[in-house]
Amino acid sequence: METNRYILERTTKGFFVHALLLVFSLTCLFPLFWMLRCALMTNATVFTDKSFIPASLHFENFAQAWTEGNFAVYFFNSLFYTTCVVAGIVLVASLAAYAFSRLDFPGKNFFFYMFVAAMMIPLPGSFVPLYRLMTVLGLINTRVGYILCMINVGLSMSILLLKTFFDKMPPDLEDAARIDGCGRVGIWWHVALPLARPAIAVIIIFNSLNVWNEYILATLLLNDKSLMPLQRGLMVFQGTHSVDYPLLMAGLTIAAIPIIVIYLAMQKHIVKGLSSGAIVG
Repeated sequence: METNRYILERTTKGFFVHALLLVFSLTCLFPLFWMLRCALMTNATVFTDKSFIPASLHFENFAQAWTEGNFAVYFFNSLFYTTCVVAGIVLVASLAAYAFSRLDFPGKNFFFYMFVAAMMIPLPGSFVPLYRLMTVLGLINTRVGYILCMINVGLSMSILLLKTFFDKMPPDLEDAARIDGCGRVGIWWHVALPLARPAIAVIIIFNSLNVWNEYILATLLLNDKSLMPLQRGLMVFQGTHSVDYPLLMAGLTIAAIPIIVIYLAMQKHIVKGLSSGAIVG
């Protein structure tokens, strides 16, 4: 009797939990569906057609948005910036986190806490010193200047997350690597990085999302349209087609697809990466 009651309580609880999660998921997915729906309509029917799925689908809106909005240039820029920034963050953050975790050097705790403290400074609060620094270095309106600034934005969180993983790395693994002839760099490359793959996956996802959707810093540093990322280009496109909502929605859909693909490909690592205990077992 008690067993049946326990099973009934668990089943009921599981039903309500899954129902709540389903409702929450639908509220998150509905804006994406509505964006795609509007992208497949015409400007004449976007506000008048109340059907859930339009009777006539206009896929040519995507080709028109790609050509008229100069999306080929903006898309390549965002892809280039995202790849360079994420690679730079993973490289610098992993080296710094390994040093903070496994090496002893003067001022180690001070420098680490300075990186952590930088997380409390909002990005707009650093605009003045960043702009001044880029001006002095002659990197305003350059790809290198924008990439370096975005790497700086993502370092603090990435170092903190990776240091947590490296702190849990068993010393025996380092000793075995030294016996095999590995130095510090070899241990970092062959031992630390493979163990930290879940954390690196989280860093890639979050920083890709951050760089791909970044707009304010690009507006501050970049003036040349040929250097603008996709989100900056979308605002220029919106100014040109302020009343053509299907083209705008088609452009937004094009901008959203790469991040959705990256997330779906790496989603299994998110929980594992945020759970620091998953690094060893």
